[in-house]
Amino acid sequence: MPPADKPAAPRDFRREVRIFWIAVLSVPSLILLGLFLAWVGAFGALPSTDEIANPKSFLATQLVDANGEQLGTFFEENRVHTEYDQLPPHLVQALVATEDERFYDHAGIDFRSLGRALASFGTQGGGSTLTQQLAKQMFHQPASSKAGRLLQKFKEWIIALQLESRYTKDEIIALYFNQFDFLYQAVGVHSASRIYFGKNPQQLTVPEAAVLVGMVKNPSIYNPVRRLEETTARRNTVLRQMERNGYLTEEEFTAFAATPLEVRFNPQTHDRGLAPYLREYVRGQLKEWVKDHPKPDGSSYNLYTDGLKIYTTVDIRMQRYAEEAVAEHLSNLQRVFFKQIKGRKYGPFYFQGNAEDQYQTIMNRGMKQTPRYRNLVESGASESEIQRIFRTKIPMKVFSWKGPVDTVLSPQDSIRYMKSFYQCGLLSVEPQTGFVKAWVGGIDYAHFQYDHVAQGQRQVGSTFKPFVYAAAMEQKKFSPCMEVSNQKVCIQAGEFGLTEDWCPSNSDNEYGGLLTLKQALAKSVNTITTYLMKQIGPQAVVQLARALGMTSDLPEVPSIALGTVDLTVEEMVGAYTAFGNGGVYTKPIVITRIEDKNGVVLDEFVPESHEALSPEVAYAVTSLLSGVTEYGTGARLRSSGGGYPDNVVTGFPYAFTNPIAGKTGTTQNNSDGWFMGMVPNLITGVWTGCDDRAAHFGSTVFGQGATTALPVWALYMRKCYADPALGVRSNAFDLPSTPMTIRTDCKAAAAEAATDEWSEFD
Repeated sequence: MPPADKPAAPRDFRREVRIFWIAVLSVPSLILLGLFLAWVGAFGALPSTDEIANPKSFLATQLVDANGEQLGTFFEENRVHTEYDQLPPHLVQALVATEDERFYDHAGIDFRSLGRALASFGTQGGGSTLTQQLAKQMFHQPASSKAGRLLQKFKEWIIALQLESRYTKDEIIALYFNQFDFLYQAVGVHSASRIYFGKNPQQLTVPEAAVLVGMVKNPSIYNPVRRLEETTARRNTVLRQMERNGYLTEEEFTAFAATPLEVRFNPQTHDRGLAPYLREYVRGQLKEWVKDHPKPDGSSYNLYTDGLKIYTTVDIRMQRYAEEAVAEHLSNLQRVFFKQIKGRKYGPFYFQGNAEDQYQTIMNRGMKQTPRYRNLVESGASESEIQRIFRTKIPMKVFSWKGPVDTVLSPQDSIRYMKSFYQCGLLSVEPQTGFVKAWVGGIDYAHFQYDHVAQGQRQVGSTFKPFVYAAAMEQKKFSPCMEVSNQKVCIQAGEFGLTEDWCPSNSDNEYGGLLTLKQALAKSVNTITTYLMKQIGPQAVVQLARALGMTSDLPEVPSIALGTVDLTVEEMVGAYTAFGNGGVYTKPIVITRIEDKNGVVLDEFVPESHEALSPEVAYAVTSLLSGVTEYGTGARLRSSGGGYPDNVVTGFPYAFTNPIAGKTGTTQNNSDGWFMGMVPNLITGVWTGCDDRAAHFGSTVFGQGATTALPVWALYMRKCYADPALGVRSNAFDLPSTPMTIRTDCKAAAAEAATDEWSEFD
């Protein structure tokens, strides 16, 4: 019988136990050691106490409209500070539920979450708290290696503890939302809300808040502009976390998760967004302001980092309506213009005399104004080489009303193409205050950066005639009802410095009979304007123009009566404010107040104003201008039927019935079209034309101001009147408080004129 097996000796577990306890105790020990080393600066300097207490953030300068809505920003980082009480509760709840469920239960380091992360090697989520994430955003650059990231973690823990000791939980939440970069220059939740959803944070819905919180994990992957499916899935994960943490019911989660993700993407760049021409104008004013207004410590304010708040007079609703009106009509006008110039050798240009030489002059001038030409000259290229390059086709992106177009053109052809576009300048001002309500400097700032409101000086045509009438009524007490013979009037050589006789003709070459001044201005009759100029002389007109705020060159010559001078839209609208404000000129103003980032008022602005005309003359001129829209060159505003060739008059018929004063203007060769429109509390001037004066319509039917400019005004005002909250008045113009000595009731003459056949043309 074989011997029984010898019993095995008991296993010694002491070694395993020792290993176990060494492992258990070493992890906390290593953590404590790492924290100590980080505390003493072994892994690099920690932020100072002052930096913790006052973290440096670049804050954008914010432009706000008259109602407190954001109009735009100037920024190095597009960050607008948001206080905790400006965050909707569901946005905070979404962040806590998703990123740090135990946020209110720890002091910066969540050891429970950290232990779970270590035990699962990170598969069950990381152990970083919101406070640690904030520390990483505020004080660290990304580590270049895993070892560097490990050491960085210890520093974040120390900073997190310091943040928790310095700030309340609410303040940490606010700092977090102000610090995070949501892409597309959306730094902070305020900018992100504006850029992705077109609203302030307080207005975010629960699903929208979940989208932004979802981006925190990885904004590139969960990009609502480019990755809609992934972003929707992440949003629903955030919503589920909110439900799991008791912030939503199951029913609410189901409803919100089923909501389609809708993004109103509105990137904030210097050349995009609302009111880019106005924003650039304001930026230019602020650059001058900072030179004369240093900080208390003597340093200069930085428009891009100091978080200034600029209060403007603009109404964001009216600005949007104005831009819509410009786009609606100018795109239609361009359609007609392209049809008419198609196949023409010289495209949009009309010449008298040697057309080829004039065409080459325009093209060479356009070429020399481009950065490409300047760069080639600086590189040493010869003129012949430059000409060859400008004739060589290359891929490029050009403007179109349907969006930027990728095409292949020579630089020379692209110059001709861009010069073919009709431009527009629109300024809308409240005459009683001078407050600018809307400002449109062109059709697209990204491609055409010249501002046709403040920079563009163009011939004003018949829109200047009311100043001649005003000066005559002021000096001679002429009445709008005074009758004048419609015959050619000559101002002789020797009068007013003339070297030869000046005998202007009417645009329709029709003469005879008597016309009241109201009829004459309504029909833009040149002979009557010349008669008035002969009575008072150009000096009186220029003096009045200066009193009405015109600073451009105004030669004291009789021809100024017919609008041969070049003025800006800003000057013209400013001058017309006196007609709508009892004779008081009020300079248009955009900025009312500037505050620093803490709300301290740094400067306040009031409009310049003074009496330029007597109240009764101002009212009399308004009465004259009312005839323009009743039976004159602006009568199409009141028409309720008919049409125009190729539907060039956008939105017609307009069928306005309220009192409107206005004046059309058309310059030589139809190079410029104007309309100045007035209602009791709003004056709006519109100019249209191509940047090069040789580019224009070939006929007055299409090129007159009543066709090119008036429709913009009509479309804009239709939108304004459709929004009663704006308070744009539709009642009669206010009578002066003192008795009128100038007769303005010309009903009999108006009735007679209504039966006559007159050209609409200026």
